[in-house]
Amino acid sequence: MKKAPKNTFTAVLEKFDSHLLYYYFLVPNEIATVFVSEKSKRVVCIINDSEKIQCALMHKKGGGFFINVNKKTRDKLKLNSSSEINVQLTKDDSKYGLPMPEELAELLKLDDEGNELFHSLTPGKQRTLLHIIGLPKGMDIRIRRAIAILNHLKENNGKIDYKMMNEAMKNKL
Repeated sequence: MKKAPKNTFTAVLEKFDSHLLYYYFLVPNEIATVFVSEKSKRVVCIINDSEKIQCALMHKKGGGFFINVNKKTRDKLKLNSSSEINVQLTKDDSKYGLPMPEELAELLKLDDEGNELFHSLTPGKQRTLLHIIGLPKGMDIRIRRAIAILNHLKENNGKIDYKMMNEAMKNKL
């Protein structure tokens, strides 16, 4: 019988006891501690040998680590509370911790000020913006979002006001 690699384990999907409806699974400490460093807790997680997500290992109150599983992933894999899942973790060595949308990459090449402001943001804020831009399936919407976000950064000296930024994106759509 072949022995499973150290970064592979079985977990049960659980739901936090809160009104926020977060679903998660626990990561065994002996596996989590391999991936957690002072600089990063980012991992690439493959669930049930099919769904790859870039995410962070989160500290659980009372000890241990967990990973959130969003609705899109749960729906795609037909998971619910108490579903047993197979998990494989690897260190996320990507530059941003999420894929860089091609549309934003091209704009950053053309816009020195926007590029500087984007890269002056914290890694977490960069990931949030990458997520917002990369979420829509349509290229046109991703382009309009990227333009609106870079304009927002320039108009606000690199600061993000999410309410204002969302309004600007709505107006561009």
